Amino acid sequence: MTKNRETGTHRVLILGAGYAGMAAAIQLAARGRRREDVQVTLVNAQERFTERLRLHMSATGQRVAELSIPELLEGTGARFVRGWVTAVDADAKLVRIDDHQVLHYDTMVYGLGSVADTAAVPGVEDHAYTLNSAQDAELLADRLAGLGRGTVVVGGSGLTGVESAAEIAEQYPELDVVLLGRQEPGAAMSPKPRAYLQAALARLGVRVLSGVEVVKVLPDAVELAGGELVAADAVLWTSGTRVSPLAAAAGLTVDERGRVVTDATLRSVSHPDVYAVGDAAAIRQGYGVMHGTCQGGMPTGVHAAVSIVRALDGRRPKPFRFGYYHTPVSLGRHDAVVQFTHPDDSPRRVYLTGRMAARYKETVTASPWPTYGRMKKMPASGAFWPRGGRFTRGAR
Repeated sequence: MTKNRETGTHRVLILGAGYAGMAAAIQLAARGRRREDVQVTLVNAQERFTERLRLHMSATGQRVAELSIPELLEGTGARFVRGWVTAVDADAKLVRIDDHQVLHYDTMVYGLGSVADTAAVPGVEDHAYTLNSAQDAELLADRLAGLGRGTVVVGGSGLTGVESAAEIAEQYPELDVVLLGRQEPGAAMSPKPRAYLQAALARLGVRVLSGVEVVKVLPDAVELAGGELVAADAVLWTSGTRVSPLAAAAGLTVDERGRVVTDATLRSVSHPDVYAVGDAAAIRQGYGVMHGTCQGGMPTGVHAAVSIVRALDGRRPKPFRFGYYHTPVSLGRHDAVVQFTHPDDSPRRVYLTGRMAARYKETVTASPWPTYGRMKKMPASGAFWPRGGRFTRGAR
């Protein structure tokens, strides 16, 4: 790998401090702390780390830890730059931050992730809440706290929608919670855990409308494809995601959703000095392209870091291998369902429900901070791979 002629260092620039980006930064810093020829810089729009797995809790006014990215990076030698990435020039190997700051790199890790798709349906951008950040969740929490009585519509019957609807119904039993989407909740699960999930929603008072499509969000309602209006005092939008257009604008090869297409080692197929991780990457495995999930996010970040170090040492990066293990879904604070899966994410016969499932889910989705902390302390030449729960399978 090349080095900067002026400083003699290899500059690694990581865009995005989500689960994948943070894992890449900590792994690189840990493995390179005894090297003076590697400079690691992490860029993120805010200093606070977003625990996306807990945003449905923040949205209902529950307190969660505020985790500081600069504090975690202390002592690692990695540099943190706060700002919005406004442009990427993959040919010139530079990135613009807030339009006025320019950062150059020799290797880039692209991990800007995804957000709720608020552009696909008219009115969502103007009238619906999202769970893209802690600030977004807090805005919804303020709205829910001030409603008293009323109707909350959760648009999207995927796992985020299910968890959010259950949380809102449990924390605010006086509200009428409506969960709507094209598929029935838990559609990807086997029959028994799916039935348990749907019974739990009914027990919480969540009204489910499946097989429907929202065509417009209004200030006080959502309009369905058949013209029916569902009254809403607040709308939470969880249906679909989109990625930043920056990768496509930079000339990187992307798929139809704008995700960076990678080779087997997570490098861009068009720009080998760029690694793509997490939701920002279209990573193909034997069973197909990985879908965005925290379960796969951290392993991609770890693998990218290890691959960069191997390349710096003159060794070839190894292919990334990942298999899914489970789908844990919280149904309020004391109930959950966990569907164990085959590596291709298809359901197995094994599942957990109730309080045992809730304890399991809380364990495997606990704050990543202890995991990142252990990464910081690992020997520079050692190997690290998170064990248990959502990080059980992956490249080693």
